[in-house]
Amino acid sequence: MLLPRQLIALILSLTLTHSLFAWQAPAPSPILGTVEAPERAFRPTLKDPDILDAPSFPKENWFKRHFVQETPKVELRGISKFEDFAIDNKLELSLRSYLQLVLANNVDIDIQRLAVEITRNSITRAFAPFDPFFTGSFNSTRTKTASTNQLEGAQTLNQLVQPMNFAYQQTLNNGLVYTAGFNANKTSTNNSFAFFNPALNAQMSFGFTMPLLRNRGKEVNMLPITIARSRVRVSGETFLNQLLIQMAQAENAYWDGVGARETLRVQEKALELSAEALKRSRKELELGAISPLDIYQPEANYAAAEIQVLQARFRLQQAEDAVRRQIGADLDPKYRLMPLVLTEQPLPPSDDKEIDREEMVVKAVRLRPDVRANVERIAQDDLVLKQASNTLRPDLSLRGNYTSTGRGGDFFQRNGSNVSVIRGGFTDALDQLFGFGLPIYSFGLTLRLPIRDRAATANYADAVLTKRQDTLQRRSLEQTVRLQVLNAVSQLESSKASVKLATVSRDLAQKQLEAEQKKYDLGTQIIFFVLDAQNRLVNAESQLVNTTIQYRRNQINLLRVTGELLEERGIQVQ
Repeated sequence: MLLPRQLIALILSLTLTHSLFAWQAPAPSPILGTVEAPERAFRPTLKDPDILDAPSFPKENWFKRHFVQETPKVELRGISKFEDFAIDNKLELSLRSYLQLVLANNVDIDIQRLAVEITRNSITRAFAPFDPFFTGSFNSTRTKTASTNQLEGAQTLNQLVQPMNFAYQQTLNNGLVYTAGFNANKTSTNNSFAFFNPALNAQMSFGFTMPLLRNRGKEVNMLPITIARSRVRVSGETFLNQLLIQMAQAENAYWDGVGARETLRVQEKALELSAEALKRSRKELELGAISPLDIYQPEANYAAAEIQVLQARFRLQQAEDAVRRQIGADLDPKYRLMPLVLTEQPLPPSDDKEIDREEMVVKAVRLRPDVRANVERIAQDDLVLKQASNTLRPDLSLRGNYTSTGRGGDFFQRNGSNVSVIRGGFTDALDQLFGFGLPIYSFGLTLRLPIRDRAATANYADAVLTKRQDTLQRRSLEQTVRLQVLNAVSQLESSKASVKLATVSRDLAQKQLEAEQKKYDLGTQIIFFVLDAQNRLVNAESQLVNTTIQYRRNQINLLRVTGELLEERGIQVQ
């Protein structure tokens, strides 16, 4: 059996050991790109950036946190970096500069990023079981009761009891719970038989409870923290997946704007051709070279071309509004009406190399954030299984307690009818207390044996089924990824071939128009065939623009489904 001083030394050593304790875990997976990380709600003072700063008593920050904490004001930051691309009162945006503005100002990306920060706060919450707490109490009770016999020492017994208690409790990472307490009690009475009046009692106690089966060991008790960190990694991968989708949507919006601009250019060119044909027909009508009935067709073509130009302008306006939404230009009156100049050109594909489909599938399984998130969930399921297995164990714990007592106060020494008073005080009680001459020892075992624990059994079964479900979902996800990659490759190859065919069709339509125009100039052909050749040329150029833009969209889709989009666009993830 430990001696009193040895027991106190043991508990103090456990306290010092815990004061040096700091849970070290692997660095969190990177979740953020060129977008700056938001300010944490409270700046961390520990080395771990995932843990919020929770100041301890009696530091100054503790009082500010608990008594003068103001309701935080949410201030939305303004848009940034636009001045770098505003030239001659126009926003000139290459694809690279456009994506920089998207990362800097897109609100949807900020929303997704804050979702990760909320999940990260669960790590701090998981440390809560190891937070120490202090309790203190003071009571003052006066009691007056009528005496029923002479041994009570007064006809009306008048007592004043004033107990004061302090206690400190903390749980260590190995599951041991230790407590330290101090009790003081003052009792005043009019009982003539009392030896001490007022009687001053003091107690100092140290106790511990050590789990022997359930919740035993550092690994088990740290499982909530490890699971919280795993959830943060899953949340980070989910954010990356959302970022991939949003960047693909943003880039598609850019190419939609380029496509709308090129479509307007084609329609304006068609309007010019229609205007020239109409002007020539009117001159021929004035000279009597054609019948008045032949002027209606050129006029109808010109009116139709005007309608097409008007519709193309409205579609371009809608596409530019979508671009402004992606970069946040609609939030600032200075830039929301500033003309956009999208400098990229819808060039046809220059790479004729055939894509290795299986290589793309392997790359997607390795790089896609949603696949990595699923792998992390399976690892998380193993942790949950350990946690559920721990709850199935019987709860056996070792308890120990040591208490030292002391008494002081005015001592009434009676010798017959003579009563002498020996003055004393609380220091006498403390002397006895720290003299450890009046100790109380206790050791024991507590067993809580579940005869039938259906809740723990069901929780363990749920954990097993969840792991099986996540494992099957991984297989399903890999099948889905494979199908998505194969479809994306097929669409890209198809659009590449379509661009080539559209280019050939445009060239042939141009040559046919030139041939019909020469025939018409020689008088061997009527105006109808010239106008028809013009319409075919316009349709061929429109088809070339559409297939080129669709090729860009399919290229973006392939980069997205393989998880390469961020790296290909130079977006660094920190």
